[in-house]
Amino acid sequence: MNLDSRLFKLIKDLKGTFFLTIFFALLTAIAIIFQAHYLSRIIDLSFLKKQSLESLLPAVFVFVLLVLGRFLSQWISNHFAIQLSSRIRFDLRNRLVNQLHKTSPVYLSLEKRGELTNTLQQGIEALDAYFRSYLPQLFNAAAIPLLILIFVFPIDLLSGTVFLFTAPIIPIFMILIGGLAKRATQRQWKTLSFLSAYLLDMIEGLTTLKILNRSHSQLTRIKTLSEQFRQTTISVLRIAFLSALVLEMAATISTAVIAVEIGLRLLYAKLPFSQALFILILAPEFYQPMRQLGASFHAGMEGFEAAQRIFEIFNFPFRTTAVDQIKETPNSFSSITFNQVSFTYPGSQNTALKNINFSIQYGKKYVIIGTSGSGKSTLFNLILRFITPTEGKILIDGRNLQCWPEESWFQMISWVPQKAYLFHDTIEANLRLVKPYATQKEIERACQKARLHTFIEQLPEGYQTIVGERGIRLSGGQAQRLALARAFLKNAPIILLDEPTANLDPQLDREIIEIINQLPKETTQIIIAHRLSTLKSADTILALQNGRLIDSGSYEELLQPGRYLHRMLNNLGRGTR
Repeated sequence: MNLDSRLFKLIKDLKGTFFLTIFFALLTAIAIIFQAHYLSRIIDLSFLKKQSLESLLPAVFVFVLLVLGRFLSQWISNHFAIQLSSRIRFDLRNRLVNQLHKTSPVYLSLEKRGELTNTLQQGIEALDAYFRSYLPQLFNAAAIPLLILIFVFPIDLLSGTVFLFTAPIIPIFMILIGGLAKRATQRQWKTLSFLSAYLLDMIEGLTTLKILNRSHSQLTRIKTLSEQFRQTTISVLRIAFLSALVLEMAATISTAVIAVEIGLRLLYAKLPFSQALFILILAPEFYQPMRQLGASFHAGMEGFEAAQRIFEIFNFPFRTTAVDQIKETPNSFSSITFNQVSFTYPGSQNTALKNINFSIQYGKKYVIIGTSGSGKSTLFNLILRFITPTEGKILIDGRNLQCWPEESWFQMISWVPQKAYLFHDTIEANLRLVKPYATQKEIERACQKARLHTFIEQLPEGYQTIVGERGIRLSGGQAQRLALARAFLKNAPIILLDEPTANLDPQLDREIIEIINQLPKETTQIIIAHRLSTLKSADTILALQNGRLIDSGSYEELLQPGRYLHRMLNNLGRGTR
């Protein structure tokens, strides 16, 4: 019946609003019952007993008040239901955004961004019908028929019995249809999520597709996915329309049974007219809540399926687990020590890093080398606290890194990834991300160090030039310089550079290396590199292989026979040296 205890917990802080929704719905039912009573009484007195209009005025007046009260209480109930749904969706969306903000980027990168976006937008909106219509109607379908039975049984035992035994027909049909509808809705939601993810990935890679002349081939794929979504949607609608027809027929037949048995007894004068008319008026109202529940069943199903994905997101692991946080943290450090550090990604049987032991001294330059998959990026993610060691500890001057407040640790780090993310904003705004209150002189000085200031000055709008999403209006070298300018502007004691010269030609490679060499001497530089030009200026080179630290030392030391660089150059051929 599309019920989940986790969805009920979302109402915990809004119990008052939910109870008011149900309360006014019950008031509507009571108004309907008394409305039927006064209507049957008015008709009986006016047509059969021939009473004057003057004597009927009090009953007519009460009847009009009941009609107005019915619509007023129904409007108030709907108002609180809308308010309940709106508050839950607002709170849930905020919680989801906070959850994604706290989630480790390492785990988040494994998810499809288009699918996450679809969950944040369409998934949350799908819950509107669940909390606004389906859930209140579920309680109404149980309470309102019971309330009507309380009034009918004392008047007519036979009609009450017929009501009692025909009422389960509609829920039984809903249960029978529910399994089929659930599978169809699951297919529809999965197809929509996949289509959203595919479209976003295609849009992000549209430039590459155009360069490779593959953009037109994607049209066929999009048409195929769109057709699949159309077919799954049609299958859901087919089930919805057929189930609505079955439920309407069940309610109509049940009402007809009541009408026939009342008509026969009324024909043989075994039931007073006013009571017979009262029960006959209530008969459609008795089945109406269950018919409305059937109508909102498929909308509730869609919200239920969306909620399953939402609750999966709430299980994403956080960036770090801080226990016994240090209250006062220094702005610098002496050493970072990896003590028997191991890490295994969830769901993987292979250890990404195993028993890593080394120490990073303040003000030194370290270069990490190794083949793809050797654990270099995992090492960076550990320092960035995107992930937590499975075994061992990372110590900052003897204190566990996990005990440092997250914001305090991030302030000590400048991170230049392999492909720096630049937002669709001005150059100045992208620089101010690391230091919002930086002066214009500080910004220009940082760009001068990154050899970017002259280029920016030549632009028509200067520092107010829009760079485009992911810096699409800049070349690879310009985007990398802008990322380095951010590092200069932040001036943090630790700088992490993830292959800063990757995908650049030799000339740009030399320029970036020269810029990196201008970083303040008092900063600690940790660089992932593949090119020998980056290794020569390092104080210490750390060589990783299959998640293990297999060698370390200076450039000259690792060139000695039998050491890592010597073996690597022999494998590549001495001409590369």
